[in-house]
Amino acid sequence: MTRPTPKKPSPKNPRMGQKTTTRFARPAIMAAFVAVLACPSLVHAQNESALASNSLPDIAQMLEAVDQATGPGPDGKINDWSAPIKLAVVFAGLALLPSLLVMMTSFTRIVIVLGFVRRALTTQNIPPTVAIVGLALFLTIFTMTPTLAVINEQAFKPYLAEEITFAQGILIGNNVLKDFMVSHTRESDLGLFIQLAGIQRPDSVADLPTHVAIPAFAISEFRTAFEMGCLLFIPFLLVDLVVAGILLSAGMMMLPPSMISLPFKIILFVLVDGWQLLIRSLVNSFAI
Repeated sequence: MTRPTPKKPSPKNPRMGQKTTTRFARPAIMAAFVAVLACPSLVHAQNESALASNSLPDIAQMLEAVDQATGPGPDGKINDWSAPIKLAVVFAGLALLPSLLVMMTSFTRIVIVLGFVRRALTTQNIPPTVAIVGLALFLTIFTMTPTLAVINEQAFKPYLAEEITFAQGILIGNNVLKDFMVSHTRESDLGLFIQLAGIQRPDSVADLPTHVAIPAFAISEFRTAFEMGCLLFIPFLLVDLVVAGILLSAGMMMLPPSMISLPFKIILFVLVDGWQLLIRSLVNSFAI
C-alpha cells in the first residue's frame, strides 16, 4: 500500500511568500517616483540654447519646472509641493548632507589645516581624529552662523509664515550659499570651471550655475588650506633641522631626531598659545 502524501501545512500568514514593500523602502520609491515625474518637466524647461550646448539644468530651472508642473491653484497662485514630495526632498537632502557639509561650507579648509597641525607636530594620533573632526564641525557652525542667519531670515521664516513656497525657499537658500562660496573663491578657479562648462561669464552671482560654483569653491579651499598648512610646517621643520644637526654633530646618528624634537615642538606650540593663534587665523580667514 502506498502511503498518502502528507499535506503541507498552510502558513499562518496567508501573505507569506509574497513580495512586500517595507516601510524603509518607501522613501526610496517615492524619490524615484518624483524623479520620474520630474523628468518631463525638466526636459520642457530647457531652452534650445541649453540643449545645443549640452549644459545641465541648474537648480533654479529645476525648481521652476517643478513649481510649474504643480499648476495654478484656485486663487491663481502656484500650488506648493505636497507633503510626500517634501519628505522625499528632505530625505534626499539628508543623504547628501555630508557632501554638502564638506563641499559648500568652511569645513574643508578647517579640517585640512587641523590635520596639517597634527602632522607637523608628529604626534601620531594625538589629537585623535574624532576630536579634530568634532572641532572642525563646531568651527564650521561658528563661521557659517552669519550665512545661516541670512537663510533663516530670507528663506526659512517666510516659508513657515506661508509667504513663499517650498521651492522658492530652497532657491533663496541656495543663492545665499552661492554668495558665500563665490566670495571665498579665487577668480582664476571660477574662470576655469566657467571655461570648462562652455558658458559665458554671468553678470551676477544669481546667474552662476550651482554645478560650476561648487567645484570652483572646493579647489579654492584646497589651495588655501594647503598654503596655511605649509606655513604651519615651517617652524616645526626648523626645530627638526636643529635637533638633527645637534645629534649628527654629537655622533648619535642611530637616534631618531623626531623622538628628541617632539617634546620641543610641543613646548614651543604651547608657549606661543598655538591653538588660539590657529583658531583665530582660521576664523578670520572667512571674514569678508
